[in-house]
Amino acid sequence: MRIRTAGVIAVCAVALVGTAACGNDTKETASDTPSAAAATGELVIWADDKRSAALKPFAEKFGTENGVTVKVQAISKDQQTTFLTASQQGSGPDVMVGAHDWIGNLVQNGAIDPVQLSDEQRNGIAANAVKAVTFNGQTYGVPYATENLGLIRNTALAPEAPATLEDLVATGKKLKAEKKVSEILCLQVGQNGDAYHSYPFYSSAGGYLFGTNAAGEYDAADLGVGKPESVEAFTKLSALGEKGDGALKRSITPENSIATFTGKKCAFLVSGPWAVTDVKKANLEYDISAVPGFAGGKAATPFLGVQTFYVAAKGKNKALAQEFVTNYVTTPDLAVALYQAEPRPPALTAALDQVKGADADLQKWVDAGKNAVPLPAIPEMAAIWDPFGKAEAAVIGGADAEKTVTAAGKTISGQIK
Repeated sequence: MRIRTAGVIAVCAVALVGTAACGNDTKETASDTPSAAAATGELVIWADDKRSAALKPFAEKFGTENGVTVKVQAISKDQQTTFLTASQQGSGPDVMVGAHDWIGNLVQNGAIDPVQLSDEQRNGIAANAVKAVTFNGQTYGVPYATENLGLIRNTALAPEAPATLEDLVATGKKLKAEKKVSEILCLQVGQNGDAYHSYPFYSSAGGYLFGTNAAGEYDAADLGVGKPESVEAFTKLSALGEKGDGALKRSITPENSIATFTGKKCAFLVSGPWAVTDVKKANLEYDISAVPGFAGGKAATPFLGVQTFYVAAKGKNKALAQEFVTNYVTTPDLAVALYQAEPRPPALTAALDQVKGADADLQKWVDAGKNAVPLPAIPEMAAIWDPFGKAEAAVIGGADAEKTVTAAGKTISGQIK
């Protein structure tokens, strides 16, 4: 799936008097209190390895201009969970970098504050990215990059982008019959399914996860899984499965989907920007287009993911954090540096305009995400992943669609209540 969760390391706040107080120190000292830490003028930022390296020169510049010390801590795994734990213990950072779909959980746990963007700053960010970080009518982060699924195809095998899913399957079957490929489509399923990667097809067939309220925000009370629309969608997934066309298979997994494509065993790969590095290494001729939907169905709508800067609610330098997030993260120079560290379409339109001329793929990813919908950030989304994925895998393997998705809906509903 996506590669967006990372873990955190504890940081030490240096007191004005020169003594250090680490977050795992059980004894509270004067340097542990917000007032003492604030007096040091220290801003602590947690980010993953790639982004932390890109952030450091900008953090140093910010520190110099504001007369403070800025520490950028490199991290690796379990980021959201460790951030919550550290926040509750008072040993967390002032600024957290992470995925937008954490927002509901972080707000529910009192871990982040809303951010204050001017109209000019808000208008300079892609509208769908701003929507993704809006929760309960408030903006809870500053977006800096977006990601969504698209269709990557081997143009030596499939010169034209398929207009519909049926066209894709027909081309894949023809190539397979000609023994040019061994798989019709590379879309990761595995034994436990993958709601993220299957969602474009599910949505094209009329299925939905949560409805929306009058404000356009996801409504947890309107669960779509288990309703007639989802039964129809899973029936179509079944027809693509192992006892149908064979386009969707449990043997295509998160571990092998990209490698199967780069190994020229399939002409089509449903994946995101993170797959392109391996595709380029394989020296494949490729192109990127939108994931096609079913003929006569709705548009295939992948999820939009947004990488975000958060202001920690329990940080020791919240005013400084707000200043950094709103006035530094929204500058093109920083956005471009973050793009160069890990190429994803910048959410800042000025930065996107600046870099897309040198990277033809960027606009293609943006175009592929034209119909993308923000990945639900409500806490109830956590109840979706496992039951939905397992239902998807079972139906692809030949299980009865109606019984399977109805049971999944009851499981999810039970967890939400």
